Amino acid sequence: MAGAFGAHGLRSLVSERGLEVFQTAVTYQMYHSLALVLVAVLVGQGLSARLLCWASGFFLAGILLFSGSLYLLVLTDIRWIGPITPLGGTCFMVGWVLIIAAGLRRVR
Repeated sequence: MAGAFGAHGLRSLVSERGLEVFQTAVTYQMYHSLALVLVAVLVGQGLSARLLCWASGFFLAGILLFSGSLYLLVLTDIRWIGPITPLGGTCFMVGWVLIIAAGLRRVR
């Protein structure tokens, strides 16, 4: 829904750059929502539920901080929100590292 809103509802309201930033937020939200589904599947495969629970928390935090800050930046033009975005990106990376760690633990 956010992608459709960006493509159709924002076209006449924000700059071309604003549309690109909004689309980036939508893309990362979608990928990491799918990562949350992956986490649920991996728990069912016997990987460390503790590590995967932490990974899902980091993915959720990443979606809120990364995508959320970009949405707010485009929709409100409040510039101080911009520095929050990298914190969300860091959360995404930590989530992926935790998934890898859960997989490596199982291999042993």
